[in-house]
Amino acid sequence: FGHIGDHATLADAVHAQGGLVAVATDLLALTLIAAPGAWGADIVVGNSQRFGVPFGFGGPHAAFMACRDAYKRSMPGRLIGVSVDAAGNPAYRLTLQTREQHIRREKATSNICTAQVLLAVMASMYAVYHGPDGLTRIARRTHRLAAILAAALRSVGVTVGEHFFDTLHVKAIDAEAIHARARAAGINLRAIDSEAVGISLDETTTRADVVALAQLFGATADVDALDTATADALPQGLLRTSAFMTHSVFNTHHSEHELLRYMRSLADKDLAMDRTMIPLGSCTMKLNATAEMIPVTWPEFGAIHPLAPAEQSAGYAQLIDELEAMLVECTGYDAVSLQPNSGAQGEYAGLLAIRAYHRSRGEAHRDICLIPESAHGTNPASAQMCGMTVVVTKCDANGNVDVEDIRAKAEKYSDRLAALMITYPSTHGVFEEDVVAICEAVHAHGGQVYTDGANMNALVGVAKPGKWGSDVSHLNLHKTFCIPHGGGGPGVGP
Repeated sequence: FGHIGDHATLADAVHAQGGLVAVATDLLALTLIAAPGAWGADIVVGNSQRFGVPFGFGGPHAAFMACRDAYKRSMPGRLIGVSVDAAGNPAYRLTLQTREQHIRREKATSNICTAQVLLAVMASMYAVYHGPDGLTRIARRTHRLAAILAAALRSVGVTVGEHFFDTLHVKAIDAEAIHARARAAGINLRAIDSEAVGISLDETTTRADVVALAQLFGATADVDALDTATADALPQGLLRTSAFMTHSVFNTHHSEHELLRYMRSLADKDLAMDRTMIPLGSCTMKLNATAEMIPVTWPEFGAIHPLAPAEQSAGYAQLIDELEAMLVECTGYDAVSLQPNSGAQGEYAGLLAIRAYHRSRGEAHRDICLIPESAHGTNPASAQMCGMTVVVTKCDANGNVDVEDIRAKAEKYSDRLAALMITYPSTHGVFEEDVVAICEAVHAHGGQVYTDGANMNALVGVAKPGKWGSDVSHLNLHKTFCIPHGGGGPGVGP
């Protein structure tokens, strides 16, 4: 509910028992309050939506995870480190790769092979443009407006939490009446219970908004007078004293031209479609037209809050329903979920669906997942994350799936067979002619077939996985449809 408390004693108690402390936090708030690592957190997570990324109805955003040095080898996903190139210049490259799925496969620490790069670039350039001083100013202004609103509400006897950054927990009120007034004024408040509401402010909040919010509770807000008379609501013992964003990049590019030139200098280091054709590994991708990516900038898409009432998000509901129907038609399956925000998440969700299917039939013991040795490392990593045991099947000298080996292992593990994961077309671009027979062999022993959609772009409009025996798939929208690539495009959301 927005309360800021001192958790150092709790962290000490957890550490005394040999435990670790994980904290979810807000990046903008951390410009003003102490970093979690300073009072004992071992792992810190959150998202970067506060750094210039629109709501997008709760759609994709770049998350972050930070940890103490001792745990870095257990981190999921890909890590970038500083090295030197052949000329001795500083260079960035993948590091600590032996913990990753493309090397360790089912022994990897995660199945993550993608990144929300488009959103990460937006958030990082927001940080570069504003720098530590600018971000602190934004945070302080946001907090001051929240403190002013709290003072206005208290002036008419409304109970508000004592310590907060930007979110007020307003208690002991007739919540239904307040919501009715808010709706009439075109304002959405967080519904908590019959006697409480939540109000969150951000950098887009204006003084006029504060006046309008105060009026919902019968208060009059003289913003200037209250600003002079009202103290901050941040706990004095938890104020940030350490510097942050000290690198020169965050303290240089603070005008539009400077930022534009900096971004261009970064782009000049890359090999991309604006220069030449580029290799994209084994996945089958297509070029995105610029027109397909422009709508991400439209406020009609970006300004919708994920908890907005249904009557305010009817357009999104229609868009999502129609997209689901189109994807069902493309794939030949019975239903589509747009929840996963990456191919790796799609694999995980799909395998969980298969696991739930077996459990619903009283066959929770089915835990063997057959995976060809040519498969992406994400496949075995996803399977082990779902609690399955990976059994590798052979491929011939040309990389084709060995159908007889699949049949033999499906029979060998018949009582425990949960799934087969295949990529179609295969990772070397071949349409396995025996795919129907492969599916039939797995089904004959009670298993389900998971088809990796990495190469669906080569198949869409030609054949439907759901019609030739596949049970579950994920689709990489940045490969087959029109989401930006960006090292792993975002999913549909929300």
